[in-house]
Amino acid sequence: MLKEERHQKIVDLLNIEQKVIASDLSQRFNVSEDTIRRDLKELDGQGLLKRVHSGALRVGPPITDFNYRETVASDRKKELAHKALPFLKEDSVIIIDGSTTNLALAKVIPQDFRATIITNSPPIAMELAQHPNLEIINIGGVFYKQSMINIGVQAFKQLQNIRADLYIMGIYNLDLDAGTSVPTTQESEIKREMVRVSTEVLGMITNDKFGTISNHIVGPVDDLTYLISEEIPDKVRKEYNKQKIVLID
Repeated sequence: MLKEERHQKIVDLLNIEQKVIASDLSQRFNVSEDTIRRDLKELDGQGLLKRVHSGALRVGPPITDFNYRETVASDRKKELAHKALPFLKEDSVIIIDGSTTNLALAKVIPQDFRATIITNSPPIAMELAQHPNLEIINIGGVFYKQSMINIGVQAFKQLQNIRADLYIMGIYNLDLDAGTSVPTTQESEIKREMVRVSTEVLGMITNDKFGTISNHIVGPVDDLTYLISEEIPDKVRKEYNKQKIVLID
């Protein structure tokens, strides 16, 4: 088998199985593990997968403009948002960080809902500004235009003085072994602090984000109390049911 053909088959397997193991690939293609490791290194360099210790995972979606991402799968994100509404309790303190799915949630919060919302996302703060019974606390800091969020030392320090009942985490990538991950270091630091200061954590993801990874790890999957998705594959469901996570689809 030519190297190029083997590379394509590895990518095809990864899209089907979400994760490939070097030792398994070595047996499937009847080549050495060193050859497979070189294959994975080349494919990683081409941005077609992300190498991990034992093999490779699918790469997460490319970093694109927030306004563009808001238009992608908007109906699916709205469905996830409606599923999340019952987890928002009145008179509680809720952290909502920046993501287009979290913005979809902000858009469906009832007008008369009463709570304290803490956010580092100016679009979410603006969306909720006309809710008369919401107290909105903005987390300041350096404005990261790509994700439309405030990050940095100032944001981190503000979070240290907060205790929240629920943190609604915007999730870029999720893998059972790697956990949640994001493209930038500062985003990962802010998310970790939001997890630390919150009693429960809820995430919403479209099902294409299962088994993907970015460069900066936020934390293990069991940081999540609730995970809301759609049409979860049976294999994925079985794996996640072993964790202490309430899985909703």
